[in-house]
Amino acid sequence: MIDKELATKWHNHLLEQRYSYKFSWLGRPIIQEPQDIVCLQEVIWNTKPDLIIETGIAHGGSMVLSASMLAMLDFEKYIPNRKVIGIDIEIREHNLKALVAHPLRKYFHMFESSSTDPVTVNMIKEIAGLANTVMVILDSDHTHKHVLAELNAYGSLVTKGSYCVVFDTGIEDTPTELCFGRPWGKGNSPGSARSQYLKENPEMFEIDLNIDAKMAPVSNPESWLRRI
Repeated sequence: MIDKELATKWHNHLLEQRYSYKFSWLGRPIIQEPQDIVCLQEVIWNTKPDLIIETGIAHGGSMVLSASMLAMLDFEKYIPNRKVIGIDIEIREHNLKALVAHPLRKYFHMFESSSTDPVTVNMIKEIAGLANTVMVILDSDHTHKHVLAELNAYGSLVTKGSYCVVFDTGIEDTPTELCFGRPWGKGNSPGSARSQYLKENPEMFEIDLNIDAKMAPVSNPESWLRRI
């Protein structure tokens, strides 16, 4: 069993080093830690989604990771129209240019919009309605209000047995100075939003603690939500 206190101290030390900014996936900066990348590929391979909805694009590394896993699933068994939907309030020009030119471009579609904009949410719901297996990854604005709104908007789109992954729940255990001036922090984070959502919707998800049990350091504790 991983010592949670020790894992948290370790993770906070990595935050000081800006550790998650040191990695890329297939040429695009991913801003994730290696253990989260490995767990994502495990979950995608095991659940075999044909639609992955991601909020937050940044440099596009996470979206490219998801796209690469969908491509690998197509090697196993081809399913037409597997895709990743990436949503970000701002896609910077240099990132957009690189992503449009990426070899996996056919596997992802990008929308420049707030992930909680009603028009965008309704559009994504229509797309999800055509998919068989839907996974959701939330990694945009990390404030409680925004993440809770994303969970309310997209949680119901996750299909039975698939996952909603709420990134950066570890902010709940992060010292204020390691939030680097961002508006979120303890009590105002993805972790606090996840807790409220699960309390209000106990029939929707269960936390997959088997994933937590093998991860150290833990940047996203109790964030792997499996649809019941």
